[in-house]
Amino acid sequence: MNNSTEGVTLDAVFINDVLSNYDKSKYPELYQIVDGIELKGNVPMDIYNDLCMWIEQNLGKFNLIKVGRTIGETVHTQFLKNNLINTNSKPIDIIKALKLVASQMIQDPQGRGWEIVSDEPKKIVVRRTQTFNGKLQLGLLDGLVRKSKATGVRVDFTKEVELGDEFDEYQITWL
Repeated sequence: MNNSTEGVTLDAVFINDVLSNYDKSKYPELYQIVDGIELKGNVPMDIYNDLCMWIEQNLGKFNLIKVGRTIGETVHTQFLKNNLINTNSKPIDIIKALKLVASQMIQDPQGRGWEIVSDEPKKIVVRRTQTFNGKLQLGLLDGLVRKSKATGVRVDFTKEVELGDEFDEYQITWL
């Protein structure tokens, strides 16, 4: 995977969502990462990645999954607000909306983001080609698909950069 973040920015709403999970008085080191940075508009992807790395190293991967669910709430609300999905949307509709919105809210000169690898009844496989934290995406994907009428949602890595694969791939299944 190309891990370059040169020229890559994302909407500050994602950074604010990450921070909203943590009290500044309890986690001052986390907030030091954003000291002096105006958290509106587009901000460098490196800041987002640094926040995620700090959380993973200091609080553990399950905190990132929780953060991913918070971001999923924000993203889902935006999907509904912008009529990209509705309350009857299927999981694939939500994933297609994620792919579209990621391409709009993350400015990447190389066009990286999400790819839909396969779409089958009750199973979708997606590939992450952007540098955002892979574990956080477990929570994001889980939270988003749970907003559909699907039950028994499960999100698992099928490929993982940390294990030597070129990209993270996620299998999303439901009943």
